[in-house]
Amino acid sequence: MPLIRRLLFGTPIATSEERRHRLSNLLALPVFASDALSSTAYATEEILLALVLVSVSPAVLGLSLPIALAISALIAIVVISYRQTVRAYPQGGGAYSVASDNLGQLAGLTAAAALLIDYVLTVAVSVAAGVAAVTSAFPALAGRQVELAIGVVWFMTLANLRGVRESGAIFAIPAYVFIAAMTLLVLVGLTKVMAGTLAIPPQYQPPPDAHPQPLAGVLTPFIVMRAFSSGCAALTGIEAVSNGVTAFRPPEGQNAARVLAWLGAILSFLFVGITFLAQAAHIVPFPAGEVGGHGVGDAHRHTVVSQVALTVFGYGTPLYYLVQASTAVVLALAANAAFAGFPR
Repeated sequence: MPLIRRLLFGTPIATSEERRHRLSNLLALPVFASDALSSTAYATEEILLALVLVSVSPAVLGLSLPIALAISALIAIVVISYRQTVRAYPQGGGAYSVASDNLGQLAGLTAAAALLIDYVLTVAVSVAAGVAAVTSAFPALAGRQVELAIGVVWFMTLANLRGVRESGAIFAIPAYVFIAAMTLLVLVGLTKVMAGTLAIPPQYQPPPDAHPQPLAGVLTPFIVMRAFSSGCAALTGIEAVSNGVTAFRPPEGQNAARVLAWLGAILSFLFVGITFLAQAAHIVPFPAGEVGGHGVGDAHRHTVVSQVALTVFGYGTPLYYLVQASTAVVLALAANAAFAGFPR
């Protein structure tokens, strides 16, 4: 038993050494912000999936950019609010502490229950989206999604049983590779837009008759609001930083506020950038059962980010695979943010 415990949990840390094992800002960003950053992999797609209920015309799908800009403004408001929270509550606790102190125990328990549900769903959605990124790039893995997802969850569990600092060191490099790859994708894509050369190859476009018939004859405010609410998936995980303030090095509140500012800036840039490129290339979400003309069944399809990457870099190029691989890994890190944030 002692050997098994040591393998699972690692060497115990003395209480006097606890502060030395806290996270620097550069390690805290991938540990706590990966959840929010990973939402750039599917937030744009959620907006487009709502809009295609009306039409797949550029005029309708073009609304994705103004919706993304509105969501970006909301991200700024949420980040500013949480920056105030972490300074006022440097002992951590996030929504639970704030609600308990100001509204009573029942409100605090309600917030804690909501966070628990949020984090459980974060693990499920992030891992599933990460597996989708892998199968977009590697069709041979289609049909193995469940096994891949379970393996990722087990790895996250083991890494966090051994401690947040160790998991931060493990996950820092992949998170920064994702940020670099997505930034390069946006910048190269913008360059191609200005040069007039950005266009998705015809063989990777879903056929016109592959999409379901529009459910709404006209674009109504309710459809736009649905697209907005679906795109608000981009806000997922911002609260993880406030929940994990005690993992930061002193001064905890100031460092957490700084990481929140970094998170808001990076998240808004990548989210709006991906949405703009999807609009510029007239990218439409793939329905199940079609993959760029490959016809490999319901288990495999290109995500919107995959379509953007193959439009900018070309399908099968090293940079395309870098985007897909880093996306899959950072979505796994989003699950890790749930492990790291909720216990605190």
